[in-house]
Amino acid sequence: MTAPPRPSRLGTGLPPFYCPLPRDRVHPEAKEVESRAVAWLDAFGLYPDPVERAWGLATHSADFSCRIIPEGDVEAVLLFTQWNYWANAVDDWQDSGSDEVGTAAVVEHGVRLLRTIEDPGVSVLPDGPMTRALLDLVDRTHALLTPYELRRFVEGTRDWLLGAAWRAARAEAGSMPGLNDFVAMGPLANGTRFSLTWSDVARRDRLPADVLCSPALTVLTDAAGFVVSADNDLFSYDKDDHLEPREVNLVNVLAHQEGCSPAEAVPLAVALRDRVMVLFTGLRARLEHGADAAECGGEMRRHLAALGHYVAGSIAWQTRAPRYASPRNRYELPVENAQFTVRYAEEPSFTGTGAPDLPALASWWRQLHG
Repeated sequence: MTAPPRPSRLGTGLPPFYCPLPRDRVHPEAKEVESRAVAWLDAFGLYPDPVERAWGLATHSADFSCRIIPEGDVEAVLLFTQWNYWANAVDDWQDSGSDEVGTAAVVEHGVRLLRTIEDPGVSVLPDGPMTRALLDLVDRTHALLTPYELRRFVEGTRDWLLGAAWRAARAEAGSMPGLNDFVAMGPLANGTRFSLTWSDVARRDRLPADVLCSPALTVLTDAAGFVVSADNDLFSYDKDDHLEPREVNLVNVLAHQEGCSPAEAVPLAVALRDRVMVLFTGLRARLEHGADAAECGGEMRRHLAALGHYVAGSIAWQTRAPRYASPRNRYELPVENAQFTVRYAEEPSFTGTGAPDLPALASWWRQLHG
């Protein structure tokens, strides 16, 4: 008789998610995208055996891609989906807890990966299925993206790799960061700009650089990334709860700071996440209102909508991903159709409207009245 999986340190069930955004949109060609992406994975032999293949597909990377980009060019969405399957394979290596995956290894691989994306001819990665698949991705990405879009994608990749290296360094040191440090640097590992570049590419929208990089839109993008990162820390918590020292995530950072259990830290994490969600919706509404008078108003409104798809689509994807709902540290193979029971809150769990007492977040609130 198989023993039941050990219980979660977070308690029974996930907290309600406050998400006043359109939900459950998905690209109409999602099934085609998934089929073609899996065929690509198999053609390059990305997974060395059936078990690794099962866990790779359990990421549901196609579902993620088609939920955060529910409209637009199929070829762009397909390429983004293949990037996500590939990146999740790297992420699993980074999070494996192996003695061989220390900070030095994460940094070394990250630098070589970035240089390969910028110049695929540099030949700084060892040959193998992962490198051959990467070179295919890079060649097709260079052919599809404009120079500025490619630069945005590289910068998003750099965010992801820097965040991963920082988390690896803290884990290697065995010290949990303070909350302000974590909210400033931890969400980088989420790769928000890595993903959002492809939303604009798929829609063929090209906002001017001074609009994309404006203070208000920068804050809105970072706020979206914080919410998605906080949600991922809840959905993925069980996947990494076997690691010692404990995984550097929002729940464990708050538990360490407050001297409480992870379950007791969950409401604190949700309250901070909800405060940022309220900021996100308020600032997005202000920018939508201002878009009416802008020369690129239509593109701006679509970009703002894409940020909403990124936040809401990430929740819907993680709800259904066996990677999180039947984690590998509890199951030999992912459980088909495993999913969480997710509830949505009508109101945020934190009722205040002011900025939190965290320098890394406080400046964001100034953009609400900019």
